[in-house]
Amino acid sequence: MVFVVSANGKPLMPTSPYRARKLLKKGRAKIYQHHPFTIQVTDREDGEVQKIEYCTDVGYLHVGISVKSEKHEYLGLQADLLPDETERHNDRRKYRRTRRNRKRYRKPRSDNRKREKGWLAPSIRHKVEAQLLLLSKILAVCPATSVWMEMGKFDTQLLKALLRGEKPPEGAEYQQGERYGIETLREAVFTRDRHTCVFCGRGIKDHAILHVHHVGYWKKDRSNRLANLATCCEQCHTPANHQPGGILYKKEPKFPSLAPATYMSMIRWQMLAMVKEMHDNVHITYGARTKIKRKELHLKKTHINDAYCIGEFHPKHRTPGVYIEKKRRNDRILQKFYDAVYIDRRDGKEKSGKELFNGRISRNHKKDSENLHLCRSRKVRKGHISIRRQRTTLKPGSYVKYNDEILQVHGTHTRIRKTKAGVTVKNTNVQFVAPASNGKKSADIKKCQLLRISCNRGWVSKECTPAFTPA
Repeated sequence: MVFVVSANGKPLMPTSPYRARKLLKKGRAKIYQHHPFTIQVTDREDGEVQKIEYCTDVGYLHVGISVKSEKHEYLGLQADLLPDETERHNDRRKYRRTRRNRKRYRKPRSDNRKREKGWLAPSIRHKVEAQLLLLSKILAVCPATSVWMEMGKFDTQLLKALLRGEKPPEGAEYQQGERYGIETLREAVFTRDRHTCVFCGRGIKDHAILHVHHVGYWKKDRSNRLANLATCCEQCHTPANHQPGGILYKKEPKFPSLAPATYMSMIRWQMLAMVKEMHDNVHITYGARTKIKRKELHLKKTHINDAYCIGEFHPKHRTPGVYIEKKRRNDRILQKFYDAVYIDRRDGKEKSGKELFNGRISRNHKKDSENLHLCRSRKVRKGHISIRRQRTTLKPGSYVKYNDEILQVHGTHTRIRKTKAGVTVKNTNVQFVAPASNGKKSADIKKCQLLRISCNRGWVSKECTPAFTPA
């Protein structure tokens, strides 16, 4: 379906793509916006509208949306939110503190450290704002008469007990968490695993050095819940075993994360108040009702179908689903480290310094694994730090022509160096998504011809075409 607005910008009833093409061809309408695709009728300022529901399945990582009337479903949408927002904020905090440590000492201020009422962590606020953005974009072009939201209420301690097959907590047991009677989290992990490596079986009797390992690190799950932590010895806890093919890679935690349940418990009333400021007729429902309705309609469990089962209308005429995902607009990493490259004595291939490391994971450790420094032969390239000091017109996803070959841009980095004569030279390199035919992964921007500039507006469909971009 195609959304329609009047000559003065008032939302009207959606129409079919066939009729929209006819109106555009006759000159009675013009394109109002592309994402979502909307036309503006030039010869009408008002029109009759039917009852339309905006139904959304509020989620932690996946959001389902269904816009429907009594006879038609106009939009079925699944939006995937950023999964690594917390990691990005942690990186930004680390880089900022490093930069500030290089500055002069300044007396700390305490007058700007108060949190306002309704404050949310940045990673949580991003998820709320992304869902409110989708709502505002659709309400601007669709005459929705009601908004339905599925918002659950969860008892996380009860869920933990059910997952483990334990009895439900009662009374004072709600105040006794997993670490009750144990002082530190590290001690709790070692006590649970009996001071034994869960991957190879070595323990303190074998003189093993034990570490606390985040099991879900490979999918960016670095939460410190006990279910995501495991005891690991120094021989298993090596950089090589963290890489694909290692014994630590893709190991699933024993119990799933309850972050989605915690998220819903945190934001449901606050998000409901924000939606009521955007629309007058707002209703809430719960997952149990949605599940019963989905079984009655014999539908498969998907986020779009869950949104379709919410509300009063369940039309037979449905629309194909649209799948979009949130993308970061800018690469805010200003500093990047390039590792040194050596020739491996064993096979004569080029390898990075990380691959041929000295065998210990920190300076206060003895050798945790084999010392591969002995395998380093001739140094091909020395390591260096590149700092981005200016912006360029090239963005990730743009296309350039290099040596009569069309390549996609991954990013750009500026390197400033001094020649032997003392002259400062600034070079901007373009990094490619895939290496060129001559093996080059990057090239000077002067040697590249710009073909098309990509503009990342926030939402991208699964086929990597822009979708639902902010105005």
